[in-house]
Formats: sequence, C-alpha cells, structure tokens
Amino acid sequence: MAEGETGAKRRDDWSRPLPEVVPRPTYWPSVMALGIVFVFWGVVTTFIISGVGLTLFILALAGWIHELRRERGESTNE
Repeated sequence: MAEGETGAKRRDDWSRPLPEVVPRPTYWPSVMALGIVFVFWGVVTTFIISGVGLTLFILALAGWIHELRRERGESTNE
C-alpha cells in the first residue's frame, strides 16, 4: 500500500510545534483562596474575620491582575 492511499502525511509536510509560554509562578491564587476561606469563616463566626478575608481577596485580585498585565506588557507604569 502506498503512503498516499492510507491518508498519512509525509514528514516534510509536518510543521514544527511552537514552544508554549508558561506564566511565572505566583502566590496570588493562594492568597485569594485564603481570603475566600476567611470570608466564609467570618460568616460563621464574626464579621471582623469576613472583613479581613474580603481585604485579602481584593488585595490578591489586584495583585494577580497586576502580575498578568505586567507579563503581557500592558502595565500603565512603564
């Protein structure tokens, strides 16, 4: 059976895959998860803990967005 009959491509028709760009590791997702846990823990106990959790959540969200924008070169500080 010839190569054309099976539907397989020759190797010279293949394209070379581009390397994947992996973002730098960051702590912001962990801080955000801790903030969410504090918010729900505060609902069960006291609203002071919820306030701390909400503050952590907002801080982590802002930090994570800032990291993503800096990685893509969209930051306004440059």
